[in-house]
Amino acid sequence: MGEGEGRTGKPGTVYLVGAGPGDPGLITVKGMECLKKADAVVYDRLASPRLLRYLRPDAERIYVGKAEGRHTLTQDEIQELLVRLAQDGKTVVRLKGGDPFVFGRGGEEAEFLVEHGIPFEVVPGVTSAVAVPAYAGIPVTHRDHTPSFAVVTGHEDPEKETSWIDWDRLSTGVGTLIFLMGVGRLAGIVEQLTAHGRPGTTPVALIRWGTRMEQETVTGTLDTIVDEVRRRNFRSPAVIVVGEVVGLRERLNWFERKPLFGKRILVTRAREQASALSAQIEDLGGEAVEFPAIRIEPPASWADLDEALTRSDLKWIVLTSRHAVESVWSRMRALELDVRRLSGVRMAAVGPATAEALRERGVIPELTASEYRGQALAETLVPHIASGDVVLLPRSNLASRDVPEVLSAAGAAVVEAEAYRTEPGCEGAEEVRGLLREGRIHAVTFTSSSTVRFFLQGIGEEARPWLEHVPAFCIGPVTAATARELGLKVAGVAEQATVDSLVDLLAREMEAGAI
Repeated sequence: MGEGEGRTGKPGTVYLVGAGPGDPGLITVKGMECLKKADAVVYDRLASPRLLRYLRPDAERIYVGKAEGRHTLTQDEIQELLVRLAQDGKTVVRLKGGDPFVFGRGGEEAEFLVEHGIPFEVVPGVTSAVAVPAYAGIPVTHRDHTPSFAVVTGHEDPEKETSWIDWDRLSTGVGTLIFLMGVGRLAGIVEQLTAHGRPGTTPVALIRWGTRMEQETVTGTLDTIVDEVRRRNFRSPAVIVVGEVVGLRERLNWFERKPLFGKRILVTRAREQASALSAQIEDLGGEAVEFPAIRIEPPASWADLDEALTRSDLKWIVLTSRHAVESVWSRMRALELDVRRLSGVRMAAVGPATAEALRERGVIPELTASEYRGQALAETLVPHIASGDVVLLPRSNLASRDVPEVLSAAGAAVVEAEAYRTEPGCEGAEEVRGLLREGRIHAVTFTSSSTVRFFLQGIGEEARPWLEHVPAFCIGPVTAATARELGLKVAGVAEQATVDSLVDLLAREMEAGAI
């Protein structure tokens, strides 16, 4: 077998992908496409682990992060690993924080791949040198302040006899100086800059964990910044910005002023529903940790729903979730039932999300509950049904008895059909337990009673004490009652049973200091 050839006779391609500086939303479209097709991902400490959720379930995940004084693998071992994986015929993503060719050692890795006959591509990333200052409200250039900036390694010892850095020209020849990986050598950097003509009054900022929920910024001048960093015990990883543009931060600091900035919110919705809630939390500056407490699965048998949908005497279909809507339409397709057969059937929806699911399918519900819960929907429907009307209720295996009991008491002939099953999820329980144990979860959201029950089941009894100071926010009174009954601290209930209302509640409570 020739060099670089795997079991398939052809090596896989290695993609050197820049993950951006931390916010997973800053990865490029091409970078995301590479992640989705990867057989193996070799990732760094500074690449957001939240990007790993986009991998195929069978993709291999290999952490090779480096921290000061601690290397999981040496650089040589990382390069050899990339070659071995590719020689096995795998599509490999080398996921690196920032941009792979900006102090990311991507050039060295590319050279090693060439030497071993491994095909590779470089997918540039958003560099922390520009993005991190931007998230701190600091533009690296500005027409009124400076037309130039330089990106410099902060890793080089400023006091060594020979240096790659021309401090004499750099100190006064460039408007904005950005040092990466330089926190540990800050005193030496300051000394070199001031010794070579940069005024001690020059503004300086250090931004730690930039673009992330944990972002922290400290400012000063060349004369004061070393003492300020020591006083704050400010540590790496951080970007150092030197220049007059730092003075713009006071006016342009947009990210750290977001309503949920600095808060990590646990989202327990099913995976396919979590994204809408997570996106809104992150739009407000928080970090959403998705921990799907439930899974939505098909019923053990479609027989009851299939039989109900073929009835000719249906008067109403009562839909209490988007899942019910999706199940009804998927079964109609499977049975090749023309949607026009429902032309005389009236539809009722529990709330705006369910109603929107119907509208997406060209159906306008005739009724929507004033309160977005099942019992309220049933009570709203009662004046509109006659004795003997056949009402189809597609529902979950865990749905309460409230709706059929109210409708039956009003004289309806209720046909119940299991349309989907709600099962325990809780993928990633160990990670969530770790965050709870370390006090790094600031709030938890629940959107149904089943998310409460299965969440507690998933994290286990050992995690109960860690929840004592974590406020729970619930989408409705029934969910809140379940949470209280099971011993959780309910800090608020959304005014309406919608994701928008739940997020508004989180933002208000954050402003009030409850989170």
